[in-house]
Amino acid sequence: MLVSIKEVSGEHEPAADRRDGDAEGRDWDAIRAAVLRFVRGRGARPDVAEDIAQETVTRLIDILRAEQVGSIFALAFRIADNLLVDVYRRDSRLSEEVDDDWRSEEPSLERVLDSRRAIEVFHRCLRRMPALRREVLVRRRVNQESCRAIGDDLSMSAKAVEKHITRGMVDLRKALEKAGIDLGGEA
Repeated sequence: MLVSIKEVSGEHEPAADRRDGDAEGRDWDAIRAAVLRFVRGRGARPDVAEDIAQETVTRLIDILRAEQVGSIFALAFRIADNLLVDVYRRDSRLSEEVDDDWRSEEPSLERVLDSRRAIEVFHRCLRRMPALRREVLVRRRVNQESCRAIGDDLSMSAKAVEKHITRGMVDLRKALEKAGIDLGGEA
């Protein structure tokens, strides 16, 4: 939530009525802009830079109400730098790599369940296919037989075998789509 600098610092009187050394007499917009440039220059994302600049100004106002500061810009940059380090530390803890002991080469449970469901759909679809199409498809895709060998055994041309395979694959694809299964090009 962005809060205006005037709300935080308590600026309500005109600039001419302010004393130069007071926290209320500072040009907070210039300090905020300088801190923003500083933080962005250190590689912070724009949203992080905005948050740090606002927090820096807020902390400066609190400090200046309690004690005298020699260089407000030096203090502002130090506060901003510390806040930026805190952000990087927090982000690094959140994005640490997963420990190798916890990694697994096994597929996720979701993927296993999806695969089982796809196999059920395949079996159902194969049972519904005409016997000749099912035999050609299984011999070619599962047993890796050549179209010529399948055609010779079934007294068919290689082109007829290819048509049965194509139609069988279309039937399987439609059954998967109807079941809402997307194999991502693995079929």
